[in-house]
Amino acid sequence: MVDKILIAISCISLLAWFIQEKFARASLQSNLNALIDKKQSLTSDQLQDEIMPAWNDVLFKVVAVIWIAWAISVVMVKDGDFAFVLVMLTLFSGLICGLDVILFSKARTAYADSKAVIDFLAKYTEEQRQSLSLYIREDMIVGEYAKSFFPVLALVLLLRSFVIEPFQIPSGSMVPTLLVGDYILVNKYTYGLRLPVVGTKVVEIGEPQRGDVMVFFPPHKDIYFIKRVIGLPGDTVSYKNKVLSVNGKQVSQTLLAELPPIRPIVELMSEDLAGVDHLIHKNKRAVRNDDFSITVKPGHYWMMGDNRDNSSDSRVWGQVPEDRIVGKAFARWLHWPTFTDVPTFSRAGSIY
Repeated sequence: MVDKILIAISCISLLAWFIQEKFARASLQSNLNALIDKKQSLTSDQLQDEIMPAWNDVLFKVVAVIWIAWAISVVMVKDGDFAFVLVMLTLFSGLICGLDVILFSKARTAYADSKAVIDFLAKYTEEQRQSLSLYIREDMIVGEYAKSFFPVLALVLLLRSFVIEPFQIPSGSMVPTLLVGDYILVNKYTYGLRLPVVGTKVVEIGEPQRGDVMVFFPPHKDIYFIKRVIGLPGDTVSYKNKVLSVNGKQVSQTLLAELPPIRPIVELMSEDLAGVDHLIHKNKRAVRNDDFSITVKPGHYWMMGDNRDNSSDSRVWGQVPEDRIVGKAFARWLHWPTFTDVPTFSRAGSIY
């Protein structure tokens, strides 16, 4: 719903920009021409107020209020796909930049550099002439904001889509590797370059490996998940009595500790998965009826959380298609569970 509203607001803003550049610009130039014909003398500030139509500022304020209301709704309902939002904002601002070059930019410059305007501004000081000339030739305010934001939005979009994207861990399904409140970095090119939003792979680089910690969309919903890659395409994965096997070979697990020491509930174990040594949790009291043996389909992956008895993973919603992959998690950089806690870098480091 939030994403659909964003499309509508972008269209409204694009229309507002066109109205400003087409009609407010025409009104500005008409008012200035009238002053030139009358040879009327005004101060620099008076001139700006006189030539700009009053409704132009009102139109911008209406557009600004709509954008602010949308932003508040996103925060309140916690809805919307950030990748989609970023793509839409970049397209919207980029479209204004492109259309302005095609439709309006040259005409603005030609009018500001016309002999009548230059002669009229000659009576002002050098500083005032420069300011007034800029005022006459510059974008209307919606276009000005769009052009200011476009380079930043485009850079962020490129970085997040093809290089590195930050994520926050919202649940304990990957404990002890990742804790609630960990902020992590995800490599977006290890598994190939993908188009934002649609996820289509456009450049082949690499494939997920057994033991990787991977961010993806599960097959049943469009929400980011993070789990460990257990089974590759063609692998046979089995799980019986909390013992994991891949292709008929039991995965090596070593008990490190029982937590807490008195009346322990959790077994802290070291697991070696295809040479990737990492920690997992097993809950001694948890009873899960999820023993299975399954062969991973071509182009799919079997995912499981390191918190084996407290994870919604492939045991619940099945195998992950290749086109749902987002990237490989490779580093923790910040731990900040809630806003009332003090952020710390004590957990910063690589993810294994």
